[in-house]
Amino acid sequence: MSTSSISPDQIEQFVKNVTTAIGPWVVSVGAKLIGAIVLWIVGRIIISGIRSGVRRASELRHVDATLVRYLDSTLGVVLQILLMVAILGVFGVETTTFAGVLAAAGVAIGMAWSGLLSNFAAGVFLIIFSPFKVGDRISAAGVIGAVHELGLFVTAINTDDGIRVYVANNKLFSDNIVNFSANPYRRVDMGAQLAHGVNPQDAIARLKNRLAQIPGVLKDPAPQVEIDKFNMAGTVLLVRSYTHDKDYWTVYFAMTQAIAEEFTKAGYPTPAEHSVHLNKNA
Repeated sequence: MSTSSISPDQIEQFVKNVTTAIGPWVVSVGAKLIGAIVLWIVGRIIISGIRSGVRRASELRHVDATLVRYLDSTLGVVLQILLMVAILGVFGVETTTFAGVLAAAGVAIGMAWSGLLSNFAAGVFLIIFSPFKVGDRISAAGVIGAVHELGLFVTAINTDDGIRVYVANNKLFSDNIVNFSANPYRRVDMGAQLAHGVNPQDAIARLKNRLAQIPGVLKDPAPQVEIDKFNMAGTVLLVRSYTHDKDYWTVYFAMTQAIAEEFTKAGYPTPAEHSVHLNKNA
């Protein structure tokens, strides 16, 4: 049939039929889409408000920062899932059916991703037993640094050389955890070699006086300088002080410099090994 045989009345009637057929569907889908967008925006605002309220309440009650971040992450995930379920409900998806599908998917994912679940469980135990908190400097799973964040599955650690490392919670929890920040101070030990002929008591007095002047060295416990051992070069002193973990390396290098400067100022000779000769005729 040629286009010239179609009358304007037929075209108008065709448009009316199409409009009558799909018009309600377009209106319904459009209304649902607008409702979903509005629900998404409002839901995000509500979720943000709830999380902010929980954080503020936790800070007012002086809840540990590690626990606050962990709860905030968990709450955010749960609320996002509930929001998605509500949006699917706007489009007519049965939430009960969705919940069943979600549960079945959870079982399948749990079997396939058992490692992730073990990391999640390890994160829960790290919160409960609290071997460290955010800001503590630790050594675990081959990483040394300050804890930046304890997440749902991984813990973020800032290393001493400025690198952020993400360690799986299960690996962290199954390893020995050394917390350098748990106690009020750390001990800094080093040896000081004296040459033969140097009076060790003079060196001890000089170093004790100098250690007390180093910034960051605690007065209680007091610094210690004692005779540690003897070797082929002479007497070896044990030089020991106490400081906070954050000042450990500053004090360590200051002690090294203090030993060098005090021995130079006193005019001590450079230590050198001396062989012991036995008198065969004795």
